[in-house]
Amino acid sequence: MRSPNRRTRRNSLVTAGAAVLIALLGSVTPASADPARAGKGPEDRTAAQISALQSIKKSVTPAESKVDSALIVEQRRRANATTFKKLPDLQTGVKVHSGNTVLVDIRATKVTDELVAAIRSAGSAVRSVSTEGRTVRAQIPLWALGRLAGRADVRRVETAVDYKTYHQQDRAARDAKAPSKEDRAKEVEARTRAALDSPRIAAAKIGEGDRAHAADTARQTHRVTGTGVKLCALSDGVNSLAASQAAGELPAVDVLTSQEGSGDEGTAMLEILHDIAPNAELGFATAINGDASFADNIKALRFRLGCDVIVDDILYFNESPFQDGVIAQAVDAVTADGAVFFSSAGNDGNVADGTSGHWEGDFVDSGVGVGKYAGTAHDFNPDPSAKQVFNPLSESSGNVPVTLFWSDPLGASFNDYDLYVANAQGNVVAFSQNNQDGTQDPYERVQTPTGGTASGLRLAVVKFRGENRYLALTALGGRFKDSADGLKKFATPGVTRGHSAAKGAISVAAAPAHNPLPFDLEPGDPANPRGPYPNAFDSTQKPERFTSDGPRRLFFAPDGTPRAEVRQKPDLTAADGVQTTLSGFNPFFGTSASAPNAAAIAGLVLSGNPGLTPAEVRDALTTTSLDIAEAGADNRTGAGIVRADLALAYTGASPQPLARAQKPSVVNDADGSQYLKPGTTATLTVPVANSGDGVAASTSLVLTTPAAGVTIAPRSKYYGNVEVGQTVTNTFKVTVPASAKVGVPLRLDAKVTYAGSTSPTTSTFQIGVGEPSRETKHFAYTGPALAIPDNDAVGVSVQIPVTGVGRGSKITFSIDGDTCTAADGATTVGIDHTFVGDLVGTLTSPSGATATLFQRNGGTGSNLCQVVFDDSAARAFSTVSAGNAPFTGSWRGAGSLNALLADSVDGTWTFKVTDNAASDRGSIRSVSLHLNGYV
Repeated sequence: MRSPNRRTRRNSLVTAGAAVLIALLGSVTPASADPARAGKGPEDRTAAQISALQSIKKSVTPAESKVDSALIVEQRRRANATTFKKLPDLQTGVKVHSGNTVLVDIRATKVTDELVAAIRSAGSAVRSVSTEGRTVRAQIPLWALGRLAGRADVRRVETAVDYKTYHQQDRAARDAKAPSKEDRAKEVEARTRAALDSPRIAAAKIGEGDRAHAADTARQTHRVTGTGVKLCALSDGVNSLAASQAAGELPAVDVLTSQEGSGDEGTAMLEILHDIAPNAELGFATAINGDASFADNIKALRFRLGCDVIVDDILYFNESPFQDGVIAQAVDAVTADGAVFFSSAGNDGNVADGTSGHWEGDFVDSGVGVGKYAGTAHDFNPDPSAKQVFNPLSESSGNVPVTLFWSDPLGASFNDYDLYVANAQGNVVAFSQNNQDGTQDPYERVQTPTGGTASGLRLAVVKFRGENRYLALTALGGRFKDSADGLKKFATPGVTRGHSAAKGAISVAAAPAHNPLPFDLEPGDPANPRGPYPNAFDSTQKPERFTSDGPRRLFFAPDGTPRAEVRQKPDLTAADGVQTTLSGFNPFFGTSASAPNAAAIAGLVLSGNPGLTPAEVRDALTTTSLDIAEAGADNRTGAGIVRADLALAYTGASPQPLARAQKPSVVNDADGSQYLKPGTTATLTVPVANSGDGVAASTSLVLTTPAAGVTIAPRSKYYGNVEVGQTVTNTFKVTVPASAKVGVPLRLDAKVTYAGSTSPTTSTFQIGVGEPSRETKHFAYTGPALAIPDNDAVGVSVQIPVTGVGRGSKITFSIDGDTCTAADGATTVGIDHTFVGDLVGTLTSPSGATATLFQRNGGTGSNLCQVVFDDSAARAFSTVSAGNAPFTGSWRGAGSLNALLADSVDGTWTFKVTDNAASDRGSIRSVSLHLNGYV
């Protein structure tokens, strides 16, 4: 680090940028003194604007000091517009919604029901709740900010931290207004209908990524298809999931309840996973409900859904480059448990290609005083004979997020730095000046403007108070570039950060599979590289010019204790520019596409080598990668570009069987019925199916039960060799004692052993004892109509008491109504709602088991009336379209209702509905539960 005292040895030579700033902001003065009076013009305006902003920072109350500075300025702008005439071009970046509400993240010492209730009582809608992440995301009125911040259990109220995906788009597509949910729903419905109306033709299809990675030949050579592995993605959403499934592009996908998200990048990523590992199971959860929710969903994919490989393409802007935050810690938690985690390295450019908008290094005091109250600007110029306190952005860097971090621990910054954006006219156009007094994060963030005020943008970092620290300044998706008025750009490597740089993550850079990116990143850029398709990647391949560079330097352990570390990132490179069936993702460029290609190859590796650790999978991929770009592991492409054939050969992958017991069928020996009964013996036929890639040789099954007095004969049976795709059956005799209680299910544990690394597999089956009653008992909600809160994750619940049934043998659930109509606000339907595609409905048993009935299905259609959810129904509710409204008839739900019958059904049942998108409303009016017991 250069000594700050070197400034006394400098001569009078300054760059144009420093001269401008000194003219604008005055010479160095004591912090308490006013800057020297400037002449009329841009200089005077800039000094006045910074002074006005610092006045606000100095005047905040203790409660307001816990509120994001942009929210405070927006609040005061609306309260006293006259004051802000001094800031004519300033944009706070705060999106104010109808009712003067703003979306915020409320960081708490502890999330309690009382806190959530207090947030809702302020007229707020709760978007997500993370108990572990101690965060509530809510849309709250501006007037309520101070009241909530004044609570002792609230640490901070922030503008909802935003995110970006790494889908590389041209500027027009990136800046285009997002389609309305109505337009999205209509597009998905049209695609689904077209797929259902067209016969599926099974044709060989080799995708660009599949071929470029030689995954197609790897599958043929090693006869490995992903069987036995579960691949899961996190992205924005899966709006078109049903359409892709109807078109035969995707199989069943295990979507985390109420976490389907919004958008279709997730669907596109799932299509990539399925193309390369076609027999792998798939799962999904959204990552866009806030950083804490994202971290929760990473862990839920592993610990609830059992995902073996997880991939994401999201960066939250508050993810620190210097310390593993909540998302990175979640990544390390799942990899410690055995999952392999892949993440997009980013599309934020690199120094080698001149596409970076990142600078990091020690703060150097320029000696230039800033503003009326305090602060000195950072000097970017390493030349001891010159100063430059602005870092200029390119003319294409409008509407990009800019972040500033410094080397203090998260939640414990005593040093206060601020970030300002000025334009060529000297006006401050954006700012971030949060208070840091020991409990806040070392973080500031702005959004650069567009339009007439966005010409000649440049960034300034101001140390308001405190010690010198190491800084990281990043224009995500922007670029530092020499300005027309003489400012020099300063950029350094290391833009990749956050959970993609976690120790447990495999960070993936991008190289094109086929055609080059069809647009210039910025006007006048060199040509983009081309990929090898229809050939496979080789060592001559060039990476994408936008792919983010490393390495990543850290200063702190996750708990905030000092720990210096430099991580080699990215780890490897995979294909982008690949085809999907999704509008806007055909072709699909960016590290959002390369990460799932790499993840799918890891799925093949695990499929052919069950039991490999995450470290062994990483080693297989990096050791066999083809070195491209600079020799050896480099900071753009990592170890090189991954090839599936080389990785599978390195690990000795072989086709693995996967033999599992299937649900038994029952024939009672005494009366020929299909039921187990007390005091009788029944014949159980137990199938074993091999869904793997290899023969399950020497297969046997052991059938046991923990139930006292039940005998199974024989205990084991030999099934022989079970070929790929074959199902073999055997029979067992099960005797139930006369003392067995009717309705109490008999648990059967089936253990299948065979020759193969996936052996043994275990399955558990619950088979009811007794004959189901033909009498159906009905239990209805009898309360008043309850409004469904709009776009609120808490939702609304109704309770249905059940008595006199005991153990249940059959269950259905109905959304009732007398007269079915699609009219808005209809009072004669079971649930009225003007956009059923917003809704998620779940049913919870007295024991706490939950089944999802419907999950964002039905698009723009209105109202549910005389709908019966029944596991035996022929049609799945996921296939409905707006044309079916009002929704009626018998349907299979998203989850199994029969899974709720494991315990007594007597007690209180809860039906819950959440509305997961804005602007439509409705009510729960009439619902019923229908149960059969046993005789």
